[in-house]
Amino acid sequence: MKQIIALAALLTLASAHDFHGQGQHARLAKRLTTTASSAAASSAVSATASSAASPAASSSALSGATSGSAVVAAASASGPPASGVLTSTPHATATDIPSLEQITSGMTSAATSALTTTYSAGATPPISGAPAIPSFAFSAANWPTMDKTPDTSSAEVQEWMKELDGFNIPNLNPTADGTCAGDPTAAADAANRGWWTCGGYTRSTDVVACPDKLTWGMSFDDGPAAYSTRLLEYLDQKDLKATFFVVGSRVIERPDVLRDEFMSGHEISVHTWSHPELTKLTNEQIVAELGWTRKAIQEVLGVTPVTMRPPYGDIDDRVRAIALAMGLQPIIWTRGPQNNQFDTNDWKVPGGVVTGEESFQMFQWILGNATQMNTGFIVLEHDLFEQTVDLAVGYTLDSALSYSPALTLKSIGTCQGWPASNMYLETTTNTTFPYLGSLAAENATTTAAARATAASSSAKAAGKSSGAAHIGMNMPALGSLLAAASVLVGGMLVI
Repeated sequence: MKQIIALAALLTLASAHDFHGQGQHARLAKRLTTTASSAAASSAVSATASSAASPAASSSALSGATSGSAVVAAASASGPPASGVLTSTPHATATDIPSLEQITSGMTSAATSALTTTYSAGATPPISGAPAIPSFAFSAANWPTMDKTPDTSSAEVQEWMKELDGFNIPNLNPTADGTCAGDPTAAADAANRGWWTCGGYTRSTDVVACPDKLTWGMSFDDGPAAYSTRLLEYLDQKDLKATFFVVGSRVIERPDVLRDEFMSGHEISVHTWSHPELTKLTNEQIVAELGWTRKAIQEVLGVTPVTMRPPYGDIDDRVRAIALAMGLQPIIWTRGPQNNQFDTNDWKVPGGVVTGEESFQMFQWILGNATQMNTGFIVLEHDLFEQTVDLAVGYTLDSALSYSPALTLKSIGTCQGWPASNMYLETTTNTTFPYLGSLAAENATTTAAARATAASSSAKAAGKSSGAAHIGMNMPALGSLLAAASVLVGGMLVI
């Protein structure tokens, strides 16, 4: 019965992960069974890219990134090597948190926590120059069906499609299903496509780590959700800030939770409307997924994020170009010394694919690898399910806070050195991103006078110059920027 209950809970969001009707539990199982062939499909092209990689330009606005190297399937998919096995079981840091062995797909649910503060329309945000919190009343007639890729024929999507005008969107066919095994032809061309899923290929516009060694850029995906409030309470108690990559369908479902995240000083970023693999979608569908989420956040908070994270990290040069044209810079998560993903696998616990103990073991292994890097790192965690929140507030966060050597925990924008105001279109003074000539920038309801002054000065100083720092000035050549891969040094993601 417990397994049935767990499966039912996952199926409530099944279409957010597969709008063809397959359940989340089935998707998790599928990803595990296809890992070996996925890695095999990408290893050849990864090795080639690694040997040919060269440094790429970066700027104060855009973080550097890497090309891929050979995938270590066992590490990136099913967990850490045997040397990472826990020698002792840690105890929960709070009495209301289950033991690790109890954090499973069939665990008994605890009561949710009510918001300690709710913010009404007119409240003043903590971001300098941001407009007051707007009023928001949900009406189903004004929004697409939750957890399904939105209709692309709507007036909104047609208007957002104009944001791509003038940008070079690579003419890449959508992948079959966003997986390497599902599309071996695309996987064989992963290096040229810049396909992160198959080989970890990234471009200079991707944020994949924090610049400073031993700095963890914290983030949580897929909310706001029922147990996000418990996570917010913990972060507040520890005076920690994180980046929340939010799903549009969850935003309109729990607007008060999103406001609490924003008003508490956490960063908000776009994570699509229904959580599909973006490389399998058409251009119009990608625009719809990003546009509706961006709109939902703006209507609830009054500000528009300038960053996004692709679900499953599934991004290639076509998806990148569309996101960037819409004023959204991609943020993924780190790959370690053997190109293995810094993924806690916490999202697999609710589906019964891994246990809480195995997820925490993976996190311990990630921290061990992170100390070997010359940069900081970003880890994939989630606040969608009770199990993932329990793992975070009961185990992973405290483990990081007490780790030796000491780690610094920050939100991702903060660890990049970006001012908080630069995380939103309405307040940013960033003169190189979003692109000055784009519709996203032109339509921004900017309240910071400094942006206009800085943009004008930058444009005059730029003259006829070109390069990553000024690619927005003449607006054509996203393709050439995305084609330039950065360097992978000793398997490390170099920024």
